[in-house]
Amino acid sequence: MPHINIKHFPKDFTEEQKQRLSEALADVVIRHFDVPDGAVSIALEPVPQSAWSDAVVVPEITGRQDLLIKEPNY
Repeated sequence: MPHINIKHFPKDFTEEQKQRLSEALADVVIRHFDVPDGAVSIALEPVPQSAWSDAVVVPEITGRQDLLIKEPNY
């Protein structure tokens, strides 16, 4: 605990980019949740643009405003 799952349009990341992103996200989570680094897990989940609405918007955004701390503007 906590786990971050970032769904995004497909993008090629180098291992260095993944490492920098992981470190930056983990630092924020560690600070705000007051947990050790070993408690944080992070996943990147590519979702094709054509599937975005069905895979992300409908199940994870629509009707879940009470869970969102930042809503999209689309």
